[in-house]
Amino acid sequence: MQNQQYESCIEACNDCADACDTCAAACLKEDDVKMMARCIALDIDCAQLCRLATAVMVRGGEAAASICQACADVCDMCADECSKHDAQHCKDCAAACRRCAAECRNMGGMGGGRATGMGVGAH
Repeated sequence: MQNQQYESCIEACNDCADACDTCAAACLKEDDVKMMARCIALDIDCAQLCRLATAVMVRGGEAAASICQACADVCDMCADECSKHDAQHCKDCAAACRRCAAECRNMGGMGGGRATGMGVGAH
């Protein structure tokens, strides 16, 4: 049984992982796959992190907030990259990533907007 407090975040993470898998598979079929390399890599990373976040939330693990923060940061990176491409699968993925990032931040009481400082996406 899912931990009810995480329900909307779990749903967003699952949807995002599926969108990232779909995007990566579709990118591999694009004419210029090399141009899509960063998109594919971030899709794979994002999907895996979303699945990890889901697993920890389902268990009610104490690391859920930390993992969801990292997930939100990677979702932002993936959304930014997917937004650079015109393909519909990239647009769909970017939207799912943005929703997931917002849900992950809300889940941990981290607020909207991007994290700054020592997060995964910090520059």
